[in-house]
Amino acid sequence: MPSINLGPITLEEGYPPVDRWHPDFCGDMDLLIKANGEWIHEGSAIKREKMVTLFSRILWREGNEYFLVTPAEKVRIQVEDVPFQIVRAELIPNSAGESVWRFYTKTNDVLTLGEDCHIELRPFQGDWMPYVSVRHGMWANFHRNVYYQLIEEAEQIEQAQGITLQLKSAGQPHTIGTFHEI
Repeated sequence: MPSINLGPITLEEGYPPVDRWHPDFCGDMDLLIKANGEWIHEGSAIKREKMVTLFSRILWREGNEYFLVTPAEKVRIQVEDVPFQIVRAELIPNSAGESVWRFYTKTNDVLTLGEDCHIELRPFQGDWMPYVSVRHGMWANFHRNVYYQLIEEAEQIEQAQGITLQLKSAGQPHTIGTFHEI
């Protein structure tokens, strides 16, 4: 079973340049990122937040597969839904004086809707759910409490086919849900 050598990578360095690393594939690691954002290694949850955050910084996606990569190693891991989860959201003013939604992931990523991320509706377990772009083609889902908060804050736009829920951020509307008339 491969392990991954993190070498000198630290959280203080921020985001390593994983897009410029092209190591050989080393094998599979018994690591699963659950849909609820929990990281499971060899059947046990990783309890150290800093370790999970560090691993999230070296996460890479190719097609529908996910890998932890360093300059020398690349190991495949499993992801149930998406690797990130939004656990907090707040409406704040940006530098231009516009209101923006700021999202915080469980792994300490900070995203600003309409500036460095966007929302896309995707099917999940029979429903259409909003997902947020994070980096390198990876996405985040919303913790249930945050999703309910956003639904309460969203503007309801009535259309012929039903109701669309939208958040306004950075001067642009962003759809977080649609409900069809019955």
